[in-house]
Amino acid sequence: MFRSVRSTRTRALLAVGLSAAALLSACGERPATGDGTSTGVPAAAGDYVDGGVIEYGHEQEPPCIHGGWVQNAYLARQYLDNLVSLDDNGTPVPWLATSWEISPDRRTYTFHLKPDVKFSDGTDLDADAVKINFDKYLDPDAPNGTVMAYIGQYYAGGEVIDRNTYALHLKQPYSPLLTVLTQGYFGIQSPTALARGKKANCSKPVGSGPFIIERWDRNRSITFVRNPHYNSAPANAKHQGPAYVDKVIWKFLKDPVLRYGSLTSGSSDVIYNVPAINWADATTRFQTRQYVTPGRPNAITLNVDHAPFDDVRVRQAFAYSADREKAVETAFLGVVPFNSNGALSQSTPDYDPAAGAYVRDPDKANALLDQAGWTSRDYDGIRTKDGRRLTARVVYAADAIVGPEGAAILQDIAYQARDVGFDIELTPATQSEYFGGNYAKPHTYDAYVGYWTSPTPGLLYINWRQRLEDAPNPHNTAFYNDPTLQGLIEKANSSADPAEQREFYSQAQKLIGDQALSIGLYTQTTSIAANQKLHDVWVEKSQGEPVFADARFVR
Repeated sequence: MFRSVRSTRTRALLAVGLSAAALLSACGERPATGDGTSTGVPAAAGDYVDGGVIEYGHEQEPPCIHGGWVQNAYLARQYLDNLVSLDDNGTPVPWLATSWEISPDRRTYTFHLKPDVKFSDGTDLDADAVKINFDKYLDPDAPNGTVMAYIGQYYAGGEVIDRNTYALHLKQPYSPLLTVLTQGYFGIQSPTALARGKKANCSKPVGSGPFIIERWDRNRSITFVRNPHYNSAPANAKHQGPAYVDKVIWKFLKDPVLRYGSLTSGSSDVIYNVPAINWADATTRFQTRQYVTPGRPNAITLNVDHAPFDDVRVRQAFAYSADREKAVETAFLGVVPFNSNGALSQSTPDYDPAAGAYVRDPDKANALLDQAGWTSRDYDGIRTKDGRRLTARVVYAADAIVGPEGAAILQDIAYQARDVGFDIELTPATQSEYFGGNYAKPHTYDAYVGYWTSPTPGLLYINWRQRLEDAPNPHNTAFYNDPTLQGLIEKANSSADPAEQREFYSQAQKLIGDQALSIGLYTQTTSIAANQKLHDVWVEKSQGEPVFADARFVR
């Protein structure tokens, strides 16, 4: 049978979800639109006030302020500037780079930088600073893992043309480059600060952005103060110049009940990730916004390195074994969208909705398992083959990646999979275990739950590039090595023709779906709720980072 140390708690949450779902249906409440537009009450009218302190209730605290997790990117948006930003139409627009040219062979991008920009420590933000950042992020001895994952295979080097002109050279064309550079991981840090070493830059990195990190009270909050000299806002900002407010206190409130309670009590002005059970209430009392993050959805990746998921028939049987859509709808009360495609989220460009569309079909699942030789059952009803039970260990990061709703979904799927003979062992991992290499080797799990935020389908290259001894790829958590799949993604990434890109990306998604390598669950979302007196908090396009540089209070 399926097992988890949280089974009692998640079954209770599932029951609560069912009751709340029925209540919402009876009341006619509508879920969030998912397009990033406001779905709650309008902002209050009034005169704008100077200054003020935004108290923001966030969810996760990363181990360092700057890094390669999406939680780092959320922070980066407050104190770093990027070369380019992504507007609401998904188009890269000027930020630190006022303009750029792409060479005829599409292997050199020349960026013309905004003059007279300084980091908050007084260091000049010039072409030298940009080159130092890319060299640092792509240092093979101590890389930023996410930057390396995106462009490490393509990056040939950087060149300072003159004080305000930087050229980035590629080994081969990489069409997603500009879109990739809009993400917070690619923010430009002060070279003077970088020279202090890893420890100092973990706790107090220095940028040129609208806010400056004043202090980090671990396990409590990060205090950002206004950068009075800020002059480098992106083209899609709501205003140019310094931020309106004096401070942002970024509080870490992991418990969803406590986080929402901080908003209703007035101790927070705005919060992240409104609990699904509170969403309907939030839309009647606060300004709310939900953004469906592009990239890879929360999905169960199946490890093909060893049994039982080395057999495609077993993988397909697992995909057919549960009604995933109903499990997601029940747990999230219809607020967070189901995403059947385990390769790309529905808001990602070139997403193919037909890929991986497995609908619950116990008859098909049973037939596939019979074909695969799992024909006997033990006293628990679990299928067996050659004396071995059909057991699969599913690792998920409790709290860090999968919250209570996600845990309830996994419990539901495990319960349904048991009907066709699977013994699913749900294994919750701590944040440090999940990110610290505990599950880096193929024998440590049979399936792995996670997501990856990204504004481009080029993300497929990160997740599905072959994992070879002479070319390691830790992000291929399926251990699936297929040169055909890698070739399709490489062709899409290198093509200059949008229609050709779409076709190659679609073929790659269908291959992943047909092989049942990644079973889609639900989209990663950014939802925020804000007090009516706080205007112009917005969510940027690349991966749902909340932006406070334009926010201000009214009386």
